[in-house]
Amino acid sequence: MKKLSIEEIIAAIILGTMAVIAFVNTMSRYLFKLSIAATEEIVVNAFVWLTVIGIAIAFKRGSHLNMTFLVGKLPKTLQRILAIFSLGLTAVVFVIVDYYLVKEIQRDMFLFQTRTEALNVPVWIYTSVTLALTGFVFKEIAVLMISQIKQLLKGEADK
Repeated sequence: MKKLSIEEIIAAIILGTMAVIAFVNTMSRYLFKLSIAATEEIVVNAFVWLTVIGIAIAFKRGSHLNMTFLVGKLPKTLQRILAIFSLGLTAVVFVIVDYYLVKEIQRDMFLFQTRTEALNVPVWIYTSVTLALTGFVFKEIAVLMISQIKQLLKGEADK
């Protein structure tokens, strides 16, 4: 049996929680004609978290879309260089995303002190979890970049 990574365990917990919450809300609507407003708040934020952790898992598995038609025709060395460049661009995008997440957290904590409607939870808590989960994305990008650079320096790219 394959050992699950921490990212996969987190994703399973988030997805399982979402399923249970959605099921309870559905049963509540049908049995008691009562909808639980907080479930939407939790599920929407959990979906964002699941998306971010899913990005990290896709990097780990090599499941992201690639331009294989064009890149596959290039020499292996150039393919590795393009892969490193692409990973670098992806890291830059996530740095920008994190920058705006931090700004949003600061605004929510100190300026607006925004709270959610259903649970009255500070919004910055949900945003902070998103920011923390991007750390897994950066970890996977770094692992892939190091691997590509090592193979490029070893000369394995042309074999």
